[in-house]
Order: sequence, then C-alpha cells, then structure tokens
Amino acid sequence: MSMPHSVADLAALLIKAHHDKAPITVPEALIPSNHLHAYVVQQVVLAHHDAGRPFFGGGWKVGAKSATASPQGAPLPRHWMHFGDEASVSHEDVPVHGLELEIAFSFNHDFKPRPEPYTEEEVLGSVARMGASIEILSSRLENWRAAPPLCQLADFQNHGSLIVGHPVEYSDSFDFAHPFMDFRLNNKKLFHGMGRNPVGDPRPLLVWLVNHCREHNLILHAGSVITTGSYTGLSVPDHGGTLTAEIIGFPAMTVELI
Repeated sequence: MSMPHSVADLAALLIKAHHDKAPITVPEALIPSNHLHAYVVQQVVLAHHDAGRPFFGGGWKVGAKSATASPQGAPLPRHWMHFGDEASVSHEDVPVHGLELEIAFSFNHDFKPRPEPYTEEEVLGSVARMGASIEILSSRLENWRAAPPLCQLADFQNHGSLIVGHPVEYSDSFDFAHPFMDFRLNNKKLFHGMGRNPVGDPRPLLVWLVNHCREHNLILHAGSVITTGSYTGLSVPDHGGTLTAEIIGFPAMTVELI
C-alpha cells in the first residue's frame, strides 16, 4: 500500500524539530488523514533515531482514555529511555511538559507477525517482568495540547523520555486496578494514594499492542519495556529538582530533573 508524500514530509519535519529543539506547527496539508498514516510516521522517525542499534525501539507506550475507548500506542526510541532507580534528565534535551507515574511490563519472548491474532492467554502468559516507570511528556509540536490528535500520535503520542525502575517478577495477584503510590518533586506531593489507570487494569492494553504490532508487520521484542498509561494524572512542574516515585510492591525511583 503506497503512502502519500505527506507521511515522509511530516516525518522529516518532526526529525528536524527534534534536532533543532524548535517546535513546529504542522501545515494543514501534512496532518495525517488517518491512524495508519500517523503510525507510519512513527516508524520513519523511529528508524532515524534508532539507526545503527540492534533493533528499532527500546519499548512502547500504550494507553486509552477509558476501558471502552480505542487504545493508541507509540514506539519509544531506545536512547530516550533511562534504566534503574536513579536517573537524570536535562531540560535542555527534554523539555518537561508533564510527568506521569505508570506501570511497565516486559515479555519473555518475541511476538512476531502472523496471520491470526494473538489471544489474551498467549499474551498475558508471556509477561515476565513488571515495575514502575515515569513518563516525561514532551513534544515537537507548537501548542502541543491543541495540536491535531493525529499529529500528536505521529509524534510518539507526546513522548519525551521514559525512566524505568528496577522490575520485579510478574505476578497476576498484584492489584493493578488500585495500587498505592507516592509521587513527589522536591518532596512536594504530586500524588499520594490509590492510583487509577483510565482503563482500570491495564493488562488488556498489552494484548492490543501485541496485535497492533502483528497487524503492522512489526516484531515486539522480548525485553522491550511497555508502559501502560498514567495512574496519577498529569503533573506539570514549573521547575526542576529531585523527583521520587514509589508504587507499593515495586522498588522506589529517584530522578533528577536538571
């Protein structure tokens, strides 16, 4: 299936915006006309960022606005990810538009394209690890919240960086619907209490993502980190500092926003 020239042109604009650290307004002629075009833009931009690495992408983000809403996903460039319970992120590299505390998962084997959909049993039976993650929202788009939704989707769904805490072995007995969590910046509370993902239990999003990759002829690699949406809402800081996060049951995290 051929893609319009606007797909390549939008990808080139987003790559340039990141390189120049200068947000863009997408010309009307380049706004994706459907989700497929937005997802193709993601892959073109990802190939640029992860060129020369063993495989494209370090992970994925996936989410939905409610349990009945259609999910959306985006691949995450590997060098935009930080691993471990301590990390530092420079505002010069990643302007912080928002912070979210999430739960991330990984699988114990690759999911490769095949004709038939993967079942929930196959997907959830292959989850190996889980843990806390902090997504930093950022954007290559001017006035990003008001930008066309498909432009936001093409731009990795407003992704800036992912900080991945130390994972633990997956357990289906964990309370994914109501985990207790604490999220602070310079010890000032951003969130404290029972978190809630907009979809409730986020694990069905893993099934959607595996089959999204299958439908787009992509391999979802074992060990790829899949973060599944905010439990704490969006926190928009006006300064940097020390960010601490803990989801009870997972190791705590510390991030320096500099």
